Amino acid sequence: MASVEFVTLEVADTAAAERFYASALNTDKYLRLEASDAATSGFRGFTMSLIVSQPGNADAVIDAFLKAGATSLKPAKKSLWGYGGVVQAPDGTVWTVASQSKKDSGPVSREIDETVLQLGVEDVAASKQFYVDHGFEVAKSYGRKYVEFATSPSPVKLSLYKRRGLAKVAGVDAEGSGSHRIKIGSDAGPFTDPDGFVWASAK
Repeated sequence: MASVEFVTLEVADTAAAERFYASALNTDKYLRLEASDAATSGFRGFTMSLIVSQPGNADAVIDAFLKAGATSLKPAKKSLWGYGGVVQAPDGTVWTVASQSKKDSGPVSREIDETVLQLGVEDVAASKQFYVDHGFEVAKSYGRKYVEFATSPSPVKLSLYKRRGLAKVAGVDAEGSGSHRIKIGSDAGPFTDPDGFVWASAK
């Protein structure tokens, strides 16, 4: 079964990005940085999602991002599905932080339970089939709106959204052009998917 082994963010200033993520995240086991001056504008078509166990943890993670220099896109608040907010790193990457719980049940920490790479695609059904053909196993599927793949031992879960739906969740306009500024490492790579996301070999 194929899986995501790491995510490489393409950034204009690797030294600045390294400082930012060293301060904002309490783990870097799946994150890599690579210098790039590829043209990009607007929504890049993906978000990184951090899942935590309770609202206090979400606040702690979001606060760490903001103190490191991130910009708030959606302040953390309760919703029908739980609690969370959205920030944008100085390199342009959009990070969502969420908990299904609406109430704290233990000491607050910055512990992250799960990391999800969410790709915004034009045709969820077609992209789902593309990834199945490349060895990914579907864990959940909701028609043409959302697909979640099994994680195996991977540190990063992969999911697919309609591009406009993902942009709405992120609190940004769906329009964007140029480079996605991301490269995904996997034992299924290398390839480029129907929406232009580049996958590299994890070997």
